[in-house]
Formats: sequence, C-alpha cells, structure tokens
Amino acid sequence: MAFFGKKYFLSLSILVLFLTAGINSFAQQSSPPKYGPNDTLLVPIYVIDGDTIPARTLMMVWVSAPMTRAMGKRMEEWTRLRNAVYVTYPYARKAGIIMNEMNVKLAKMTSEGEKKTYIKSKEKDLKKEFTDPMEQLSVYQGKILMKLINRQTGNNCYDIIKEYKGGFTARFWQTVAFFFGSNLKQPYDATGDDKQMESIVLEVERMYRG
Repeated sequence: MAFFGKKYFLSLSILVLFLTAGINSFAQQSSPPKYGPNDTLLVPIYVIDGDTIPARTLMMVWVSAPMTRAMGKRMEEWTRLRNAVYVTYPYARKAGIIMNEMNVKLAKMTSEGEKKTYIKSKEKDLKKEFTDPMEQLSVYQGKILMKLINRQTGNNCYDIIKEYKGGFTARFWQTVAFFFGSNLKQPYDATGDDKQMESIVLEVERMYRG
C-alpha cells in the first residue's frame, strides 16, 4: 500500500510538472513578442500585382497656398458678375413677364391703332419694371440686365425698344449705350460666352422656386 502511495505520488508529480511546463510554454507563446532596437517591425501591407508594399494611414492635414494674381483676377471677375446677376435678375424677370405677355397679345392684333393703344397702356408698367431700374444701375450692371432680358424674352433690348417705341428711339438709346461702353444688341449664349452667367442665373432661379 505504501509502495502504491509512492508510485502514485511520483506519477502525480510528473503530471503537475508537465502541466506547469505546458502552461508556461503557452503563456510565452500567447504573450506579445518583444523586439529589440535592431529587430524588424511589423507594419500593415498591401499586395499589388504580387508586390508586397508596406502601408500606413497618415493623419489628415490642410494644405493651403495664396492665390496667384491670375486666380485672384478670375475670382474678382466672377464675384462682380455674380453680384450683377443677383441685382439685375429680379428686374429682368419682371420685365420679361410683361414683355412676353405683350408679345402674345400683340401677335393677335391686326390693327396698328389697336397695337399702339395697347402699348401705350403698358408703357407705365414697362417704365416701372425696365426703364427706371436701369437709371440706378452701373454701366456693367446695365449690360448684364440687357443680356438677362434677352434671355427672358428671346429678343435683344434694341429690338424690344424698336418694336414698342420706334426705330428712331431705339437708335438713340443704342448710341447712348455705345458711349457708355455698352450695347443694346447684347446677345445671350447660355452654352458659350455666357455659360458662367447662366450657371449663376440657374442658382438664382432655384431661390425663386423655393
């Protein structure tokens, strides 16, 4: 019985020693490895076409630089155009509504006397929505207004004045506009020279649609 006890104790000691060694080995394997100053460091990688490339995500930084003189000039011109469109578009929109309505009604009239009477009745509305505001605008803003009226009605300001007030009046105002560096016969090309203006107009129109 004593012999069995010694044998049992010896077996138990060997088992405990084995388990202790296994636990220590497992603990060493599961603990993070320690690297010295000359050891290779582990980094994330990307594998691209078979090439292994180390990768690291950098912190976001802001990079800025002062505008060049050319960029500053373009920004100044764009700001001037945008301000002019915002100032003149409401006038062009109102004048366009009146003129388009007049064009529809005039097209249905056959008598010249009837046309003149109708135009005379609308003259106050035209003066309020078209002539008076132009007196408060700069030459540049007046030029933009003429372009926008062309856009709203499909006719340039020269043709509109000629239609409503006669050829002599139209030629007179064209001469005045010429001396102020402008032109009543302002074309409007939404996909060409006036593409930038058109983008600003669309921006303003979205505000009107709400």
